[in-house]
Amino acid sequence: MIRKFGEFEGQDVNKAVLRNGDVSVSILNYGCVTQDWRVATPSGERPVVLGFEAFDDYPAHSRSFGILAGRVANRTAFGRFEMDGVAYQLPVNDAGHHLHGGVIGLGRRIWRMEADGDARIQLTYRSPDGEEGYPGAVDFTVTVSLDGHRLTYDMSGVPDRPTPINLAQHSYYNLGGGDHVRDHTLWLDAAQYTPVGPGLIPTGEILPVAGTHFDFQKASQMGAIDPAGLGIDLNMILSPDRDHGKPAAIVTHPGGLELKLWTDQPGLQVFNAPNLDVPVPGLEGKRYGSFCGLCLEAQHFPDALNHPHFPSIIATPDRPYRQKLTIEIG
Repeated sequence: MIRKFGEFEGQDVNKAVLRNGDVSVSILNYGCVTQDWRVATPSGERPVVLGFEAFDDYPAHSRSFGILAGRVANRTAFGRFEMDGVAYQLPVNDAGHHLHGGVIGLGRRIWRMEADGDARIQLTYRSPDGEEGYPGAVDFTVTVSLDGHRLTYDMSGVPDRPTPINLAQHSYYNLGGGDHVRDHTLWLDAAQYTPVGPGLIPTGEILPVAGTHFDFQKASQMGAIDPAGLGIDLNMILSPDRDHGKPAAIVTHPGGLELKLWTDQPGLQVFNAPNLDVPVPGLEGKRYGSFCGLCLEAQHFPDALNHPHFPSIIATPDRPYRQKLTIEIG
């Protein structure tokens, strides 16, 4: 079912509610936002993502809650890159760097939305040549489908010429409905990470996670592994030889809910929002403060455009962009 949720710059913002059994997921045509995700628990229905009840809070107060980040998610140093001998300057919107596709990116655009039954929705957007400084036009398609407790995002970007693409679904998860996620336990199939310098820009190194407060090769409670509350905002390198039929990440809450994540991407940005402070209420009147949500952003590596030894993010008409992400919560 699709209904009007608000208006943005003279265009209707619509919401589709996907239903399958005792699970419902609400998707907006604004930025492909996953606005709400509800699951049944012994204590009643519970939202498991951060979001807002009213649309106007999204452009005013959202910290990328539930968006599809791109064309290039995460950070590009100083907004600069070179491709085929041509230098490009992208807009800078994060401490002098380019973040999540720029000032507007894909996460603040109105997409075309079409329903396909009660549990499947398709969103499309044509990004014109030069949008946010990127070369070439790209036809983006995102299909979101709910099968039991599993939500799958099938993403594609077909460019008319070579151009960088790196999408990331950007929901913040909180499985317990509490004030923080430091009581959540996290396991990752990741033995390495890309360390960062000033501005959270990768140095280009690839280092082992062993001995750090972000070593989740053994399931660890986030508060216990990081007693100082330093937080985490890093790209973890998923094991390249992992079994893609098995989850790359598992999150559990003491109350019993569990999240499993499958991805075909080489990296996963893990961010537990240590400095989150939203001045307006979220879903069910909840206030979102420090450590209130956990992001698991399947992606290519940040600043890949400036590190040739990182996996390439250049898509072409013959090799279009593809990503499949599946999240199961139950």
